[in-house]
Amino acid sequence: MSAWILERVCNGVPPRTYLRQLITPFNLAAGLIVLLGCPFLVWRYLQGLGVVTHASNDQPWGLFLAWGLFSGVPLASTGFLLASAVYLFGMKHYYPLLRPAVLTGFIGYFFAVVYLLVDLGMPWRLPYPMIRSFGTGSVMFLVAWHVALYLSTQFVEFCPAIFEWLGADRFRRWALRVTIGATIFGVILSTLHQSALGALFLLAPGKLHPLWYSPYLPLLFFISSIFAGLSMVIVESALVSRYLPQRVGLKSLQSLDPLTLGLGKGAALALVTYFAMKWIALAHGHHWALLNTGYGWWFLVEVFGFVLVPSFLFLAGVRKENARLVRWTAVFTIVGVIANRFTVSMFAFNWKLPHREFFYWKELIIVASIVAIEVLTYRWIVNRLPVHKEHPRYPGAH
Repeated sequence: MSAWILERVCNGVPPRTYLRQLITPFNLAAGLIVLLGCPFLVWRYLQGLGVVTHASNDQPWGLFLAWGLFSGVPLASTGFLLASAVYLFGMKHYYPLLRPAVLTGFIGYFFAVVYLLVDLGMPWRLPYPMIRSFGTGSVMFLVAWHVALYLSTQFVEFCPAIFEWLGADRFRRWALRVTIGATIFGVILSTLHQSALGALFLLAPGKLHPLWYSPYLPLLFFISSIFAGLSMVIVESALVSRYLPQRVGLKSLQSLDPLTLGLGKGAALALVTYFAMKWIALAHGHHWALLNTGYGWWFLVEVFGFVLVPSFLFLAGVRKENARLVRWTAVFTIVGVIANRFTVSMFAFNWKLPHREFFYWKELIIVASIVAIEVLTYRWIVNRLPVHKEHPRYPGAH
């Protein structure tokens, strides 16, 4: 039993050797960030949300939700996008990126719930929107059920890798049998959930700036999750191949550039669609005069700088077969998605208030500590489970 644990937890080395291997500059820096954030996190639960944020009835959402939920969820759409491509549309050549995408999506959704818990407090009340208080017609009711079910679905999709790591052949076979069903269910849930996040803002027509408020918000949120997820797969696969090459299979490394170009083509198509929908939404609201204002100038920067420019850069990278350009464009696209979600949930929300404070420095420390935990969790899993590399006992299964 002890040898079994050592093999799977300590990578087959003695515990002392394993602990010494943990002492690296990266781990020390990440550990320091986590230690800095933990006291503030404890303080938040002991004294309430007000001791770490500037949140109020007028400005209800701060960094926890702007970053952890509204920005994190579209970046976690990786799982349903790659699972759809591989299992539903028959793009089997993307299989080397499937498990990394599902893992990224699962961790992203899991930590979105963590951020939500930090913001809401009272973890025992987390199921309340699912069973009472809001009613079945509430958007919050839909979001709560979508997140809970999709998080469970992504865990099921990732189960084959877990069972391969544990050596549980029977459970692995069971998990593989339900993969198609879980994928279809996950696509339905993720589509509804991504759009439901946008539908939340339809409840506040007088609070969200007219340039961003539109009945098309659910559709805009869903389309943006497509190029956000594809960009996240590109960046994540590039980072792992660069900093953890020993955990990536040779076939995956050899096929990475062609797959990156394919993902870039899909991201470009989604960006162009989003660009067109933004102008349709603007025309629907007849808010052309607002473009010549401070908010209007930022709107133009967002639409042209963070949407149209990366779409051309993606197409240029694909045409020139320049995977490096596609990867840097993916980083730029992720920045644009985050900027849009911050704008909608914070900067353009309650835009008429005379005095606004967006987030407190204590929030930033807590968010940084949770991000560090998220990165460490992802790396711990990749270093042990067959995510980017086939398990020796199951050749051809990855």
